[in-house]
Amino acid sequence: MVVTRFAPSPTGYLHVGGARTALFNWLYARRMGGTFILRIEDTDLKRNTPTAMQQVIKDLRWLGIDWDQGPEAGGPHGPYLQSQRRDIYDRYIAQLLEQGKAYYCFDTPEELDSLRQEASEGKQGFVYRRPEQFPDAKDAARARAEGRPVTVRFAVPQDQPFVVRDVIRGEVVFGPGEVQDFIILKSDGFPTYHFAVVVDDELMGVTHVLRGQEHLMNTPCHLALQAALGFRTPEYAHMSVTVSEGGGKLSKRERPKALREKIKAMDKVDLESLARAGGIGMEELESFLQKKTTPDMPAIDAMAAHLGVHLPEINVVDFFRSGYLPETMVNFLALLGWNPGDDREVMDRQELIAAFDLNRLSKSNSLFDRKKLMSFNTEHIKRVASTDLLGHYRAFLAEIGSPAAGAQDKRLARILEICLGARTLEEIEQKTRFLFVDNDKVDYDKTAVDKVLLQHDGLGVLTEVADLFRSLDEITAASIEEVLRGLADRKQIGLGKVAQPLRVAICGTTISPPIFDSVDMLGMDNTLARIRIAVEKFGRTN
Repeated sequence: MVVTRFAPSPTGYLHVGGARTALFNWLYARRMGGTFILRIEDTDLKRNTPTAMQQVIKDLRWLGIDWDQGPEAGGPHGPYLQSQRRDIYDRYIAQLLEQGKAYYCFDTPEELDSLRQEASEGKQGFVYRRPEQFPDAKDAARARAEGRPVTVRFAVPQDQPFVVRDVIRGEVVFGPGEVQDFIILKSDGFPTYHFAVVVDDELMGVTHVLRGQEHLMNTPCHLALQAALGFRTPEYAHMSVTVSEGGGKLSKRERPKALREKIKAMDKVDLESLARAGGIGMEELESFLQKKTTPDMPAIDAMAAHLGVHLPEINVVDFFRSGYLPETMVNFLALLGWNPGDDREVMDRQELIAAFDLNRLSKSNSLFDRKKLMSFNTEHIKRVASTDLLGHYRAFLAEIGSPAAGAQDKRLARILEICLGARTLEEIEQKTRFLFVDNDKVDYDKTAVDKVLLQHDGLGVLTEVADLFRSLDEITAASIEEVLRGLADRKQIGLGKVAQPLRVAICGTTISPPIFDSVDMLGMDNTLARIRIAVEKFGRTN
């Protein structure tokens, strides 16, 4: 049976590149009727962030990627957090030490730096010098007592090549001596990535490893460990790189970098207020601005919101907060380095599962085309079932803290209906936010006021509209349309000369859903109140 896994490190939010890795492993497991495992590789204690693991789980669930074994699901091969599996790793470390296939090391960071500097000055690559006689457990205990860091290195066989048989790239050969001894147990007692991943893949029965191309250089290390421990080797597929529109690799560092650049470009920034907004101290903010450290992502997002700046979407949650649908993200990510073999592009999950084939994975880099992503989202907003769209919209409203979050389903459903054709849920929320603010809290766009209300007798038109609205016996979108079109005909002006002043008065901008529906949903009392407020407010300034 096929068993795949996704094994993120909780060092940050789920990047779209990681989401693609999870998706491909999930699609293949579902296509083959196999098992998909979620495993958290949290042995790098210094880099783990407090919010990352739960956000990864939340993001995967939002995408609709479920797991058969892992955190919250359980399973026969747990625990599924590597930090809880130290006793398992220790047994295999001890086995390699006893067999002379691994050895203790006591080098300090300063000593290793000196060796690297020596190699650099000799214009040679750094190669760790394996001792002729391996230290034993007593030597390790003595080193610890002296306060020296004690690690364990794996003795990589130097007399044989390592051949990676890759589903996408064929055979990739690493010659004898190309893979040097590497650390498998850190001085803090936790295994390194290389060691833990090999042990866990074996014990969890993983048959296929689909991961990013950057891991190809790690695979010989894993083959060497598998051979030393008597483990089988899974099938590997190293997926192509996804590049940004600027040509570089799509990086999780783009959001912090963009925020840092925007802060430095601003004339005056109250850094103390900014630090408070991000929930960090001034020292941490200064360190961030000097490119020394990066705060946890919630702090980055909070500071961006405080400054009112937009950061590029990089993590899955960024796309959620920008109003993309999970169906869109799954569809779009699936086509980054894979294709169904025909001309289909817009596909749902079941279509993707049915078509997914490892033989159609591409060696070529894929472009993260944001225009194409927006096009996909526009199409999926039209295609998704109305009940699902309503659920997505309600979740989005809650996530961004919209004043519309408490609205009833019937009201939100109508909003979605009249905004059909919108590109994102964010666009819908922005166009209809005016329905959920107090009449005296409308945020008027100055340009719209100047061009629409203060020119071409816009305020006079509003007064006439108000008089006609007061005479209506029945208030519906149809009766509102009849009044506005009738006024335009009598004044021999285009409907826009009537509709736009009304739109600015009730919405604050020139952008909203159809004006007839907008007035109907806002209600006549609120509409008349906003007309009165606009006429009084801008009549005085005219």
